[in-house]
Amino acid sequence: MITNKKIYFPVILTLLLVTHAEADEVFQAADVSFKTQTIVDKLSHPWGMAFLPDGNILITERTGRLRIVENGKLNPKPITGLPEIAVIGQGGLLDVVLHPDFKNNQLIYLSYAAAGAGGYGTEVVRGKLKGMEFKEVKKIFTALPKVGGGNHFGSRLLFAPDGKLFITLGERGEQDRAQDLGQHPGSLIRINDDGTIPEDNPFLNIKGARPESYTLGNRNMQGIALQPGTNLVWTHEHGPQGGDELNIMRPGVNYGWPVITYGVNYGTGTKIGEGTKKEGMTQPIHYWVPSIAPSGMVFYTGNVFPEWKDNLFAGSLKFGQLVRLEIKDGIVVNEERLINGALGRIRDVRQGPDGALYLLTDENDGKLLRLVRGD
Repeated sequence: MITNKKIYFPVILTLLLVTHAEADEVFQAADVSFKTQTIVDKLSHPWGMAFLPDGNILITERTGRLRIVENGKLNPKPITGLPEIAVIGQGGLLDVVLHPDFKNNQLIYLSYAAAGAGGYGTEVVRGKLKGMEFKEVKKIFTALPKVGGGNHFGSRLLFAPDGKLFITLGERGEQDRAQDLGQHPGSLIRINDDGTIPEDNPFLNIKGARPESYTLGNRNMQGIALQPGTNLVWTHEHGPQGGDELNIMRPGVNYGWPVITYGVNYGTGTKIGEGTKKEGMTQPIHYWVPSIAPSGMVFYTGNVFPEWKDNLFAGSLKFGQLVRLEIKDGIVVNEERLINGALGRIRDVRQGPDGALYLLTDENDGKLLRLVRGD
């Protein structure tokens, strides 16, 4: 998070990226036309990105490599010094985020899938980038228990205004884990920036509960964003066949999976759990049937598209869409689907310090794209 940096950083970034960008397609939305610019391509299933103050961009590849875009060009050499990463199924190197005080401490956080006793699970490390090497690496979180298979690792990272780090998880494809407070899978994690546990976490004093957990009943969260002007943390999560959810995350809340859901079983279309509602389990703010397979999420606050100020954007893997949501008083009042498969699977969407939107496409030849006005 570098939104408080001096203004010359966004200007430098804009100049660097525009110099090397390749113009692509023009698209028409309800109230504005926009076009995409390819900044770099030949990425191997890119997953997350972070904007550095010097105008460069870090990009994770699920296949286990951390890359850097320098002066608008992809450095052909990956960054070394990463922890051992398990590239299995949906797992691999996942998200990347800068510490809020990156200017002074230079700390970078990575989430990834790792092997261990019992199988695989999501882990988080922090370290410092020195040249092309990730150094002073410290593991600050390990999701337990580790589970066999390669499904539902989460995992997005977000620093809240109070400096606490949120880590989204999945239930590793074993749905009942999401209702077990003794396990991390299927919950949102909240820790201090050094991996210690905040004293106000909701399950801290419950016997047998994992003290890092902030919620329960989540299926597979791959988007998280802070709503501007509030302290509200929003996430979205994959449902099964239908039932993708958008939620506001509150401490100690049960989001219902797999007891309640708007999705159904794959293939058979049969009912999951007890229906769509149950006392003590919260309803989503918004849900999608059929599933859009959401990944990546950001509230837009830039000036490139003033028409979209404070709108929520999410990528769609299934339909290759950029989904725009207008929100008023915590309610989705309008939804627009953009791009519609023209770019491939959209894995991540972020706002750059230049006020533009940036996308990553989850392909063998993945791309980093910049959205600018088309008029």
